[in-house]
Amino acid sequence: MLPLNHSMPDARDRASFGRLIREVKASAIVGAAAVAILAFAHTSTATAEDASRMAQAQHACTVVMGLDPRGRGYDTCIMSLNRSLSLWDQARLVKSDRNACSRKGLQPGTPAFAVCVVQTDQSQ
Repeated sequence: MLPLNHSMPDARDRASFGRLIREVKASAIVGAAAVAILAFAHTSTATAEDASRMAQAQHACTVVMGLDPRGRGYDTCIMSLNRSLSLWDQARLVKSDRNACSRKGLQPGTPAFAVCVVQTDQSQ
């Protein structure tokens, strides 16, 4: 129940609140789209680094861990290491892009920051 001295918001207050909600939603959508584009850009490109990573994973699983390349444990080891290294690389690149945008004075969580992160990634 509202206190007796509390008035209901007028049409202007409701309209302002509606605009604020739409702006927040738009900002969240831009940020989510930027993250999705960034993640796709990093995971969709096969490079010489991928071959090097595979060789390192094979070495780790056979030599370091002593797994038989014909065994099921070996395949699991390779997949796990490749996924972990890929996620680590992706996180490192995103952090680098975010740091570059922060150094430009942009604030995380804003549409300008999200666009900057995507553009920084695409320029590299």
